[in-house]
Amino acid sequence: MISPSMESFTCKSQPSSSPSNIPRLALAISTATIIFILFSIAQPCLASSRLDRLSSNTEFIKNSCGFTIYPDVCYQTLSSYASTIQTSPEAMANAALLVTLQSAQSASDMVSKLSKAGGLSQREEGAVIDCVETMSDSVDEIRQSLVAMKGLDGPEFETNMSDIQTWVSAALTDEDTCMDGFQEGGPSDNNKVKGPIRDSIVKVAQLTSNALALINRLQ
Repeated sequence: MISPSMESFTCKSQPSSSPSNIPRLALAISTATIIFILFSIAQPCLASSRLDRLSSNTEFIKNSCGFTIYPDVCYQTLSSYASTIQTSPEAMANAALLVTLQSAQSASDMVSKLSKAGGLSQREEGAVIDCVETMSDSVDEIRQSLVAMKGLDGPEFETNMSDIQTWVSAALTDEDTCMDGFQEGGPSDNNKVKGPIRDSIVKVAQLTSNALALINRLQ
């Protein structure tokens, strides 16, 4: 007979792992290990693939910019769109127009503000007012070109392409007309007016020229 004092020290048997659970545990560990190894191998491959695609895209942009008059400006303004452009000439021409529109709108806003600033001579005021009008036309023409770009995949390719080329060419002419009023010996002798306007319009004209060159290559 077991005494009460001894009974209080009797240990209950602890559940042991069933032998049938051991293979399952080993299999789970092995599967997790294999997945981890495959994932570790795949990650560098995926990263390398992405880098290869990005390198291919930027190389395409660089080569395409070589057909423009201002290749450095082209690459500097479009390389950040590499993931969107990829290797599509249409996407690159569209991105070039979008960048041009943003720059033209910014230049137009600046000229408009200067026209209201006051302190201009009569000749300077006339040149600025003319520039406001021509830059407004330029913005509208570039915007129309962007809309027409959406129709290049349709049956009216030739018509839409002709319209785009006409509008972008007209925008470039408008920008040149604006700059004419701020050339050396032109109607403006105030460098505080002439310098910023001319620099801004020159940049827009370069972007417009590049966009037109990229558009012409779509034919």
